Amino acid sequence: MKVTVIGGGSTYTPELIQGFLQRVSTFPMRELCLMDVEPQRLEIVGGFVQRIVDAWDNPFKVVCTTDRPEAIKGASYVVSQIRVGMMQARKEDEYLGARHGLVGQETTGMGGMAKALRTIPVLLDVADDILSYAPDAFLVNFTNPAGLITEALQTYRPALKSIGVCNVPITAKMTILDGLKALTGKTYDPSKAQLDTLGLNHLSWHRGFSVDGEDVWPDVYEAFLKENEKEQEWNESLLEALHLIPNYYLHYYYNTKHKLAEQKVWPPSRAEEVMQVEEELLTLYQDPALDSVPDALMKRGGAYYSTMATQLLNAIENDSGEIHVVNTRHLGAVPGWPEDWVVELPCVIDKEGAHPIPTDALPTVCNGLVAQVKSYEQLTALAAVTGDKQILYQAMLAHPLGPEADQISVVMEDILRTHRAYLPQFHQRESLS
Repeated sequence: MKVTVIGGGSTYTPELIQGFLQRVSTFPMRELCLMDVEPQRLEIVGGFVQRIVDAWDNPFKVVCTTDRPEAIKGASYVVSQIRVGMMQARKEDEYLGARHGLVGQETTGMGGMAKALRTIPVLLDVADDILSYAPDAFLVNFTNPAGLITEALQTYRPALKSIGVCNVPITAKMTILDGLKALTGKTYDPSKAQLDTLGLNHLSWHRGFSVDGEDVWPDVYEAFLKENEKEQEWNESLLEALHLIPNYYLHYYYNTKHKLAEQKVWPPSRAEEVMQVEEELLTLYQDPALDSVPDALMKRGGAYYSTMATQLLNAIENDSGEIHVVNTRHLGAVPGWPEDWVVELPCVIDKEGAHPIPTDALPTVCNGLVAQVKSYEQLTALAAVTGDKQILYQAMLAHPLGPEADQISVVMEDILRTHRAYLPQFHQRESLS
C-alpha cells in the first residue's frame, strides 16, 4: 500500500506520520510519498520524517519528490494538505479583510473565499492526476476551507473518490469527553463515543452525544453550560434559544463585532503567529538528534489532526463500518436540503467510502444561515472554475460576512490584485474579453 501526501513539506506532516506509525499493525502501508512544490521545506521535513520512521525500525519506506504525477502513481490514498501561496498568502487574506472592515480569516468570510479561489483549481488538477495515475485511490482532503474544497471536488470531479475532513469534530468530541469526566468522574473510551453534529464545515452545531450506545447528551449539555458560566464564551440567551453547542467558528457569525474588534489589535495576526511557530519548528526539525514529534508542534494548532486522518484511512482500508464526521454529499440523509449539498455529518466509513447516516433536520433558526453559506460555497466554486467575475460578485453578495453591495466591486478587485499570481483564470478571461 502506498500513501501520498500532497503538501508533504507541511510542519504538520511529522504528526501525521506518527499516526501512521501507531497503526502499522492494522494499516500496512509500505510506502509513504511526500510531495511538495517547495524543495527546501520538503528536504527538512522529509529528513525529519525519515528519522522518526528509523526510530520505529522502518516499517515503511519514505520517498520525497516534487514530481506530482510520480508521487500519485500507484497510490491507494492521497492526502491533501496544501496551502497555495504559502503562509504569506494567509497573512494577505487576513489583512485584506481587516482593511475593508470585514472578517479576515483563512476559512471564513472574504479571507476564506480568497483561499478557496487560489486552491480549487490546483486541487482539481490534483484530482485529474489521481484519475490518470491512481484512479482507484481515495483523496482525503484536509486543505481549508475543507467543506468548500470538497464541494468543488464532488461537483466538478464526480468520478474521483473524495472525502473532506476537519479536526474540529474530533476536537469537540475529546473536549466533551473531558467535560463528562469532570462531571461524572468516569473515564470514557473515545472509540465508543459518538458525536451527533450537522451543518457545513466550520458552520455546524453539536446536538447529541452517546457512549457505548447510551445517550448522555443531557449530561454533556449540562457540563457545557457549567463551563460556559465560567468562561462566558457564548451569550446565555443564545444558548437558551438554540439548546445546541455551536461550532466555535460560529463566533464569526454570532459575534461578528467582537471578532472585528480583535483584528484591530493586529499585529500579530494568526498568520504572523504561525509564521513564527513554523520558523521555530523547521529549525527544530533540522536537529539530527531529533527523532520524535516535539511538543512545540502543539503551538501550530490542529489538535488531533493525525488521529482523525489515520483513523479515517484505517477505517476505509479495513472496511470497518466505523462512524466518523466527514464532509460529503448527504444524498438525502438530511430532510429538506438538496441532495447534492456537501455537508458535515456522521457517516459510516467502509471500503467504498463515506455513507451519510439519515438524520433529523436542524432547527429552523439554523437553516437560513446554512442555506446562505452553501449558496456562497457553490458560487465560489463555480467562480474559481470559470474565472467569471459576475459569478464571483454573486458569491460575495450571498455571503453573510461579505461586503455591502456598493463595496463588493472594490473588495473583489482587491482580492484579484492581491493574489493576481494565483488567480490566472480571472485575468485570462479579462484578456479574452
